[in-house]
Amino acid sequence: MACIATPVILELVLFWNNDSFAKGLKAIEKSTSLVIFPLFIIGNFQRVNFLKLLQVYVFGTTLVLLFFFIRFNILFPELMHKYLNGIHLWEMGYQFGNSVGIHAPALNMHLAFVSVSAFYFLIKSFKDHEKFTLKVIRMITFILSFFFVLFVNTRLALINVFIGLLIVLFYAVKLDNFKKVALKSLPVFILLIAVLFLFVQKDPYMKEKYSSVSFAYMDKVGKLDEIDHPEVKVFNSLVTRVSIWKSAWELSLKNLPFGVGASDGKNELNKYYAATNQQFLAKYEFPTHNQFLDFLLKFGILGPLVVLFYISIIGYLGFDLKNAVIISFFIIFFTSNLMDDFLLRFDGIAFSGFWLSIFSSYWMQQKSALVNSD
Repeated sequence: MACIATPVILELVLFWNNDSFAKGLKAIEKSTSLVIFPLFIIGNFQRVNFLKLLQVYVFGTTLVLLFFFIRFNILFPELMHKYLNGIHLWEMGYQFGNSVGIHAPALNMHLAFVSVSAFYFLIKSFKDHEKFTLKVIRMITFILSFFFVLFVNTRLALINVFIGLLIVLFYAVKLDNFKKVALKSLPVFILLIAVLFLFVQKDPYMKEKYSSVSFAYMDKVGKLDEIDHPEVKVFNSLVTRVSIWKSAWELSLKNLPFGVGASDGKNELNKYYAATNQQFLAKYEFPTHNQFLDFLLKFGILGPLVVLFYISIIGYLGFDLKNAVIISFFIIFFTSNLMDDFLLRFDGIAFSGFWLSIFSSYWMQQKSALVNSD
């Protein structure tokens, strides 16, 4: 419980460094789920059914997203018409995310975990010789969840899904017969490749996004205003993130060892954009887009160490349990926080705190079972 609460503890220890008492309290308020979830979930760890809960989460989330997808088609037919005709394909994922009420990268972080978990249950279904109807339901759930990842279409989430699928397969092969797992997985991969192929054919921008768009203008790091209409050409490109990281790093170094305070990070970074004449970054007030740098800026030296410790707990639980789903979650959350700052957002804090408490409860159950068996 104390390990999961480390970000909150850090905020309390360095609370004196906030310029605003009210904003400092608001920052702590967002993180209180990291105390509440462990208290109630780990405090009742014997009652937690990890696999059943994960199944309900996967099926429920996919069903909810299907509802929102149908709703999106009804409420925004003009956007879908543009999408199907290859017009402004770059905006679709963000528009869909906005219609759900969540930022597209955050939505796709959740969906990546759902998709990998759905694949895990699909492989498990074949291994456990479940009924044909149940296998079909699990396959449909996986295909739908994978389609939604493609539809929202954020680069890191798609990469994480493929890494997660490989991890699930690796552990399935490691714990079972290779030939048997390979034969049972073949139809799934054929379907997966077919869905991906059809999607890319309908979305030619996807090829461009994953190649030239992502790495364009890398010679303009810190000089984005020299690009003609940067909001059109590099709003979501790597060069923009690297420019943000460069500014956050420079400002962090000026405020060591304790940082600028939890309530002042974004404001100070925006002031630094303006002070260094980076008008594009100042106009859109970009956050750090990197959780390690965000905590370095706010809390100084201790910040990134706490982030690394917090995320590493997930990795420890996954590798100790040899559980492909938990390891995949660790990779998804770790890489997502390299490109974004999900411990800055309430949904990211609650998402990680909830599942970390569930994983911890499952780990404690397994350890208790070993002690009792001895």
